[in-house]
Parts: sequence; structure tokens; C-alpha cells
Amino acid sequence: MEIVKEAPASAAGLRGVAAASSSVSDVDGIKGELIYQGYSIHDLAEHSTFEEVAFLLWHKRLPKRAELDELKGALAEQYELPSEIIDLLRTFPRAADPIDVLRTAISALEFYDPSARDLSRANSLKTAIRLTAQFPALVATSDRLRRGLEPVKPNPQHNIATSFLYLLRGELPSAREAQIFDVCLILHADHELNASTFAARVIAGTLATIYAGVTGAISALSGPLHGGANTAVMRTLLEIGTIENVEPFIKRALAEKRKIMGFGHAVYRTEDPRATHLRRFSKEMGERAGDSKWSEMSLRVEEVMKREKGLNANVDFFSASAYYSMGIPLDLYTPIFAVSRISGWTAHILEQFAENKLIRPRAEYTGPRDVPYVPIGER
Repeated sequence: MEIVKEAPASAAGLRGVAAASSSVSDVDGIKGELIYQGYSIHDLAEHSTFEEVAFLLWHKRLPKRAELDELKGALAEQYELPSEIIDLLRTFPRAADPIDVLRTAISALEFYDPSARDLSRANSLKTAIRLTAQFPALVATSDRLRRGLEPVKPNPQHNIATSFLYLLRGELPSAREAQIFDVCLILHADHELNASTFAARVIAGTLATIYAGVTGAISALSGPLHGGANTAVMRTLLEIGTIENVEPFIKRALAEKRKIMGFGHAVYRTEDPRATHLRRFSKEMGERAGDSKWSEMSLRVEEVMKREKGLNANVDFFSASAYYSMGIPLDLYTPIFAVSRISGWTAHILEQFAENKLIRPRAEYTGPRDVPYVPIGER
């Protein structure tokens, strides 16, 4: 990954600036396309599994049957958290934000990996597998502890989607619910050089550990302009309350210059391809829960926003009502994003390590020059 030393012009927020070469994923904002290592997100959502996608992101190709089975076994071996980490989670305030709990736990997890500073490809892959396996357990276990419940022991026979829902609830999800959640993990697995991924690559570029890079990525994800949008979407739906109130609420909010989360995107100029699937899941999960109110309200909000502002729903919008209908607490939405995105973060870190160059962009200086120094007694 190499930054041009003297860019011809600066760009606010690096918008439109190609800051890296990568094969992990690509976004075509004009066509509304997303690919992972060349594969359409639609094909992966329809036919693949999260474990297969993780292999694809890490190895730049789809696995053979034996390779996929081997990866599943390696993930299952790492499901269980170190007892020291569970003890640490017990000490955190119950009011702590779950994404902050996850960030701190991942940083601490490095202490219990004696090979953490071995950045070889082989060992880095092992670390990527360990983190991908343990993110679901960390999120689910910390949630149970704050609710006064004991952790659930993971079952190595479960895939990651099933395991997360089981560890969170203490009971098995239906096969269809687990399948939908599995696709949600696929949809969120990577998205090119977003803020958290860029943060991870900058940290990895210093040859810090994968744990350090991922901790930085979680910190970036915790900001409401990145990972917290779907929680904000659901809070807005709860505030609106009824489908009849959607249009007057949205029109009033727009008149007051209030931002409606879940619409528009820094790259896409048409529909976010991930929203195509999540819209359908929102409807199905509402029907399965016996309450279609939230999916119907979401569709109505989308209609009003398209008409009034010409904005399309992004990945955050329909994931909110889908997760709500699954009974998932609102403040777990961002940690769930991380449960998926750890596969992409680690893929980018592996890519960074492979051809590493310290990332050191320049800033366009806008301050004064040649200011004379005035002794303190004369100021």
C-alpha cells in the first residue's frame, strides 16, 4: 500500500483519492455494484456462506470442499474465550457501550496470544481465524453478563451465524433465521477502503500487531458516521411510532435540517446493492415475528426520502428493522457489524503485511508562516 508523496491537490476527507491498491473488494458507486475478490455480492449472498466468504477474502479465491471443512474446524477450535477475558468482561460497568467493551476486550486478547508479534503469513492467518471465531463470543458473552446471565458454552458444530445467536440467547435459532443472519454477515464483510479499514491498514503499516490494527478499526467503527447508523435508524423508527406518522415526521425533520440516518452514501449514487437483500430480510423477519410494522414503516420512510430528497437507502437502513425483528438489542448493531467486518479487516491487514510500506500522507498546510517569536514577557 503506497501513498503518493506529493499529490497534485488535496481532497476533504480524501474523497475520490485512491490511497491504496487492493484486490479485497471494490465498489462501483455509479452502477451500484460491490464485489469481493471479483465475485458479485449478489451471487455470494444467494449461494455462499460467511465462512466461505472469509476464506475468499483471505486467500483471494473460493475454497475447495476440504479447505472449507478445514477452515470451519479451525474456527470452531477457537470459539471458546480465554477464561481471563471472561473474568475481565465481568469487571466492566453494565452501562458500558458494547462497542467500547469489544474494543477493550480485543486489545486485551493479545495478552493471551504468545505469537501475536509473529507477522508471518502463516501466523497472521491463524490470528485472523482466532479473531473471526471469537468476535461473536465476545459480543454475545458481554451482553449476557450485563443482563446478569452467565455465558453460554459454544458448540463447535455451529457455524458462526448460528453460534452467535445461540450464545446471545441461550437457545438455538431457527434454520431460516440463522441463514438470514449468515447472509447479513456476508453483506457486511468488507467494503473497500472505508474509515475503519483504512485505520486498520495505517496501523498495520507500522508493523504493529493484528490486534492493534483491529482495535484501531473498532475505534473508528464506533463513530456514529460509520458503524452506528443502523442503531440511529431504529431509534428514528421508534420515535416515529406509527406508519401514519412517517410522512409528516420525515417532512418536519427535513424542514428542520435534521439528518435522517440510513440514506445516501459516500460512494453509491444509486441503490446500495446490500440494501436490496436487507429490504427483503426486513420484511421476512417482521412476518416471522408476527409484526410487520417496522418493515412497512421502513418502506414508507424510503418512499418519502426518495421523493423528497432523491436519496437511496444504504446498508444501514433495512438492517435496523431486520435485527430489531430478531430481538437483537439496539446497541449491539454496531458490534454485529464488527462480527462480520473482522473478516475484511484482517484480509486488508494480510494484504498490507504482504507488501508493506509505511503509510505517511502529507497535509496541505493552511497556517501562517514566518511568524516572529515574541518573548513571554512582551506578549
